[in-house]
Amino acid sequence: MKAALYHAFGVRPEITTVPDPAPPEGGVVVEVAATGVCRSDWHGWMGHDPDIRLPHVPGHELAGTVVALGAGIRNWRVGDRVTVPFVSGCGRCAECQAGHQQVCERQFQPGFTHWGSFAQYVALHQADQNLVALPDDLDFVTAASLGCRFATSFRAVVQQGRVRGGEWVAVHGCGGVGLSAILIAKALGAQVIAIDIGAEQLRLAAELGADLTLNSREVPDVPGAVRELTGGGAHVSLDALGHPDTCANSVLCLRTRGRHIQVGLLLGDQSRPAVPMDRVIARELEIYGSHGMAAHTYPEMLAMIGRGALRPERLLGQQVSLEQGVDMLVDMNRFGGRGVTVIDRF
Repeated sequence: MKAALYHAFGVRPEITTVPDPAPPEGGVVVEVAATGVCRSDWHGWMGHDPDIRLPHVPGHELAGTVVALGAGIRNWRVGDRVTVPFVSGCGRCAECQAGHQQVCERQFQPGFTHWGSFAQYVALHQADQNLVALPDDLDFVTAASLGCRFATSFRAVVQQGRVRGGEWVAVHGCGGVGLSAILIAKALGAQVIAIDIGAEQLRLAAELGADLTLNSREVPDVPGAVRELTGGGAHVSLDALGHPDTCANSVLCLRTRGRHIQVGLLLGDQSRPAVPMDRVIARELEIYGSHGMAAHTYPEMLAMIGRGALRPERLLGQQVSLEQGVDMLVDMNRFGGRGVTVIDRF
């Protein structure tokens, strides 16, 4: 099969031919129809993820068709249209047994723990509990865009943040995760203030429904500005970028008993940011991490999409070839592009 393969971290992946995968026991092989190009793939390519073993095929936001079944599969057939969370559970550990596959102790992550979806085919493990059936009216490109950024934001806003209509939600960083969070929070009836350093990203945030926008390059005190604009602070604030400054700003902009959700990854020398714990204690703030979304919770999100309450296709940017996707992967640290880029041609 055709795939993007890298042999060293930070060295451009090559487009090459590698052996087709075989379905593992309890797993399937999916023909990839579309796969997103995500900043997490860039982090992996840069060597920030300890699970990756070289050589490696990246890609973890995918949608496609089941083409081969491993031994023991009960719930899937060849020809089924599917997607999969980027964090999949083993089905046996305590967290999986409790329904928290997104924090499985022995998790499977296509594109990280195993070869991913920058390829014509991908093998997926523990398929009976991890695959998600796609509605017939949901196209593959939109479905692929749900796999990491949108689903992660859905869990962060809905399940972790418990956002309710009328609340103020601050979103720090208007990339794919942040823009998804804006779309989801607005669908729940919240008021949203979007914060970013880029005028184009803030314009897109406003198009998607953000009530207010702040350019953090132009505002010396972001938390103070948020508290003033929202009449006391955000009820819920998300660091959707993953940086020590946005993490601290997200906590500091909350009103009393507000909820901070850390979604953006802090890696390398930024993995231990300073958190204003004095404010957390004095104002009884809640701090949550949010890491993917379990397959069994997808129906709520898919139902909102099905009835038109959520329109993730509004977040789509370019649809590109595998070769073009590699170009975008290696340039991703420049924070360029508009919307979610999806590879749909192999």
